[in-house]
Amino acid sequence: MENVEKESVFKDTFKRILKNKLAVVGLVIISIQVLLAIFAPLLTSYAPDTQNLSARELPIGSEGHWLGTDNHGRDMWSRIVYGARISILVGIGSVGLGLLGGVVLGLLSGYYRKLDGIIMRLMDLLFAFPGILLAMLIIAILGTSLVNVVIAISIWSIPNCARIVRGSVLSTKKEEYILAQRSLGSSDRRIMFKHILPNITAPIIVFATMRMATAILSTSALSYLGLGAQPPTPEWGAMIAAGQDYMWTSPHMTIVPGIAIMLVVFAFNVVGDGLRDALDPNMDLN
Repeated sequence: MENVEKESVFKDTFKRILKNKLAVVGLVIISIQVLLAIFAPLLTSYAPDTQNLSARELPIGSEGHWLGTDNHGRDMWSRIVYGARISILVGIGSVGLGLLGGVVLGLLSGYYRKLDGIIMRLMDLLFAFPGILLAMLIIAILGTSLVNVVIAISIWSIPNCARIVRGSVLSTKKEEYILAQRSLGSSDRRIMFKHILPNITAPIIVFATMRMATAILSTSALSYLGLGAQPPTPEWGAMIAAGQDYMWTSPHMTIVPGIAIMLVVFAFNVVGDGLRDALDPNMDLN
């Protein structure tokens, strides 16, 4: 019976998403990015770091290089495709770690009144730093690498996630079925992870989807500043940084990765909006 109800909820949510045209467009863009990342070796003719100094700064539409080449003669299409891998891995890694920390802290803060003040003041301390500056501070301490970018963005994600989870827990723990579990002698851990957490997944899913956009954009920003991916890694932000000196002679070196970032960030944001509307039980499903 429970599986049937879950299947029905999934179908209703899917129907709602399909009614949102922007969300469908976003899903298509995300699907394309995932396919590019998975099948990158099959979709490219050149390694992303292979240099050909005799074919430097070829424009878009050149024979054998339909997106042109950069100042080292590296194929732009290959670098864009392999850059999709980095975006997905960093996004999933940073959001996943952020959710792990945020969900646990949010559950503890919302469920235990004594821990609420301590945890939320710690979150307020992290909120005192602008997100990108906090990430830069963490990377300055740990060193420049994509692994440290993942750590930095995940720490930056924890406060927002913890507050969202805390708010949901505060309202959910007052429900009758939670009070019934307490009266039956269920342990706090069982109540939190067996009964509360499954019923607050909707805001967590929406947060995770929209946070992917922030993670990808932040990764590109940090790499652009030289704090993330290092040459010759095909990361979109690093590609923009490398191409800015050639903006007038070879603008595609900056424009192509810029468009890639714009499309992916747009896609995750509109899908997040679509999920938020689809998971809202007050929305009318006609």
